Formats: sequence, structure tokens, C-alpha cells
Amino acid sequence: MGKKKVIIMGAAGRDFHNFNTYFRNNPDYEVVAFTATQIPDIEGRVYPAELAGELYPNGIPIEPEEKLVELIKKYDVDEVILAYSDLPHQYVMEKAETVLSAGADFKLMGPRNTMVESTKPVISVCAIRTGCGKSQTTRRVLDILRGFGKKVISIRHPMPYGDLVAQKVQRFADYSDLDKHKCTIEEREEYEPHIDRKSVIYAGVDYEAILKAAEAEDPDIILWDGGNNDFSFYKTDLLITVVDPHRPGHEVLYYPGMSNLLMADVVVINKEETADIEGIQKVRENIEKWNPNATVVDAASPIFVENPEAIKGKRVLVVEDGPTLTHGEMRYGAGYVAAKKFGAAEIIDPRPYAVGSIVDTYKKYSHLDMILPAMGYGEKQMKELEETINRADADLVIIGTPIDLRRVTKLNKPAVRVTYELQEIGKPTLEDILKEFLEKKGLL
Repeated sequence: MGKKKVIIMGAAGRDFHNFNTYFRNNPDYEVVAFTATQIPDIEGRVYPAELAGELYPNGIPIEPEEKLVELIKKYDVDEVILAYSDLPHQYVMEKAETVLSAGADFKLMGPRNTMVESTKPVISVCAIRTGCGKSQTTRRVLDILRGFGKKVISIRHPMPYGDLVAQKVQRFADYSDLDKHKCTIEEREEYEPHIDRKSVIYAGVDYEAILKAAEAEDPDIILWDGGNNDFSFYKTDLLITVVDPHRPGHEVLYYPGMSNLLMADVVVINKEETADIEGIQKVRENIEKWNPNATVVDAASPIFVENPEAIKGKRVLVVEDGPTLTHGEMRYGAGYVAAKKFGAAEIIDPRPYAVGSIVDTYKKYSHLDMILPAMGYGEKQMKELEETINRADADLVIIGTPIDLRRVTKLNKPAVRVTYELQEIGKPTLEDILKEFLEKKGLL
């Protein structure tokens, strides 16, 4: 029997990782194409030979997902692997049925075949949806571990939207590294808080090579900072999964976030200070039903506004984290909460001022009406975001994104920034849990 022909459906992240860890040097398979979605301008490129290995001297084409059925028939494909995240279960089965109807097998790859084992203890922070609060949870875990005197190296889920060879292994320790690696807004949002803490974070494309580089710095702990609602790329000693009572029920409705709920050692119920009691209760019931052995941590993500009095009586444009609002399906974020809390006269509708790909974003994500998602997948889109903000008829911009947009855009109107950090409510705290973990590992 010849090689099995495979297509990997992805969005420039998990797809490349599954290929690298399972297919790259596997003579039993031929990966004939990747398909791409979610990320602008990734299709029509090639996964380069330098990363694809000896079996793929010409690299592997990256095609639009719309061509999936055509590609299955063209290459007589045996298996299609779904390898991207934050997908409703109904959507996953629709993709499966589409693949089956074209004649191929449909497959989801699990932790055993895709997780890389570290020589160091690994703590992973994952979630059941985009926008639950992984980033502030990761920062909280980092601060606690460093408070115990531990050396921590963080590794972030991939966001490689540029030159894939150049992005094979990326190390971020100061702001010059962000410029060196031509980081997008999405990337800066994740890396800057670590740099602000004088902490090192890695990312890139080849997560086996990244892990080796991180281990070479001899940390006490590797801290995985998850992306979307994907599960960790590394074999994990302590899995912390964040859930969101603003979207109760989503913890069992989205792939592969439900896997994170089922595998979790610790479940953090975040944003309790702004969620309603019914939402919190529904999430608790699902944790009890599906993973009764998990330790539950109650938490809030209170907002901090740099100049709250500037908001009162103003007509404001609210800019929020892009992925949280788009495929994360949230209608608002921290900036909107701040606008309401501090007395904005009006939150303006950004849609009339949108240009270029920002117009397309509003067409695709029709639930958005009062918020501008900070889309910034590359230089062109960052310019379109800047132009949209500058065209808007508003007195003030409220920046609710994880980074300060003023660093990467030139705004023509005043702005205030909203930030948020994780705070546990009651017991147990993450500090209690991490202390026990370190003691078990002989690190305290």
C-alpha cells in the first residue's frame, strides 16, 4: 500500500504543529496541502521546504479552505485533518460531513500524537473559548511563580502571519524584539505584558525547536500561554483552564475547548464581578458534570482606567481585542464596560467609518455594532485600523486592547487605555495551588 495522502485544515498554527510533530518525517504519509481560514492573506502561500523537511523539497501549498472538496478530488486524498480551534461543535460536524461526502476520512488529532514532552515541568493555561482571560491568568501565574523565586520561560501558542522561515523560533525579551520580528497587533498584545515584566516569552512555528531553545535557558518551569481554545502543544503537569460565565454553556459547545475542560486540573471561573448569577451557576454545573475532580478557582478581572474622568460626557469610540470580538463572538469587552461605568455620553457606531478589510470584518461578524475590533494581521490592516479610528467622529478613543494602540498607530484624537488583571475571589487561590504544585515537584 502506498503513502496515505493527507490535507490539513488550519489557520497558521495548530496545523503546522500537527504536521511538524507527526507528519514531517513520516514516510507513511504525504501531506499534499494545507487549507487556511480565519487569518487574512495566509492562503496562496507555501509552507516552506526549510520547515517541511527532506520529504517535501518543494514545500507544501497553502490553499483557501473553500477549495477543500476540489482538492480532495484532485489529489485523491485519503484523510483530512481538522487543525484549528474555537469552532462550534455543529461547525466541526458540518466540515466532517463535507469531507466524508467527498470520499475522504475526517480526523481530529489528540494530545498523545501532538504534545511534545519537556525536560522541565510544564504549566499550561488554556480556555474553553477565545476571550475568556487566558492572558491575564497566565500573567497571574507568572507573577506568583516568580514571587516564589522561580525562573519561568513562557511559550505562546503560534501566530505566524509573516515569513515562516524567519519566524521558526522567536524570542521576545524587549521591545526591539517586537520590531525585529515585525509583530502584528495580535502578537504584540500577547508579548508586551511579558516584556513589561522583564520576562522572556517564545513563539514561532517549530515548537520542538522552540522548546529546546527555552529549555537551554534552564528555567524551573515552562509556562504555556494558550491561544484561542486550543489545547497545549506540550505534555502538561498542571493544566489551568479558564471559563467564561458571560458565555455560559460554551464550555461544552466548542471544539476543542471542551477537551480543555475535561482535562483540566484547575478551572478558573473568570469575570464573576460582571457576570450574572445564572451564568456563573450554569458554568459551575457543567464543571461538576464533566470534570468533578477539578479544583475550581473563582476570579474577577476588574478594569483599571488610566484617566477615567476623561470619559464622562464624551462621545467615545471603543476599540477592543480583535479575536475576542470576531471568532470569539463577544459583543463587547473591557473598553465598553469602562465607557458605561465612567459616564460616556454616547458610544458611537464605528461601522460608517470603516475602511478596507475592516469593512469586510463587519460583514463577516454581523453581531458587532458598537465596537471596533482591533484587527491588525499585518501592516496593511494595521493602517486600515488607524484610518478607521482617525475618520471616526468621536471626542475620545477608549483602548480596551491588551496593548496600547498608541504605540503602533498615530491617532488624531485623545485616547485613554483600559487594562485588566486577574484577581481570585476567596479560596483556593492560584497561589495556594501553585505552592502545592511546586512542593510536589521538589521545587520549594
